[in-house]
Amino acid sequence: MTVHHLEPSFVETFPTTLRPGVLYVSIEFTTCAHLCACGCGEEVITPLSPPHWSLTYNGRDVSLHPSVGNWALPCKSHYIVDRGRIRWSYQFTDEQIAANRTRDRRAIDRYDVNEVLLDMNELETVTEVPANRRRFWTRFRRLLRRSN
Repeated sequence: MTVHHLEPSFVETFPTTLRPGVLYVSIEFTTCAHLCACGCGEEVITPLSPPHWSLTYNGRDVSLHPSVGNWALPCKSHYIVDRGRIRWSYQFTDEQIAANRTRDRRAIDRYDVNEVLLDMNELETVTEVPANRRRFWTRFRRLLRRSN
């Protein structure tokens, strides 16, 4: 059954069985999970980090950016989560999927994923982190402190 809307559910860890129509958000693990909107029943994991996806929460609904392209799934569905609504996008060709994967790999390579694993308190002592990334994490820590 095709899903038209995703309701946010903020959790520490993901449940064993995901429910259709729910976007599970784990702030602790900076990751989201949901069942594919096409209704195929496959789990979709979207890591939250600058080279992957970003999440916007307006107090009621969530948006994911960029679009969700399930190229590794048999359905190869492609959609945008915009304020909870599923907005279907066009089907990529195999060449477009390959180009998108290459772009994604380059973005991830430019972004040192190990920085995310650093303890937030140790971040200020790391000198090899470029200034723009230090500023990002400093702002992120302040935002987290304000929300607690």
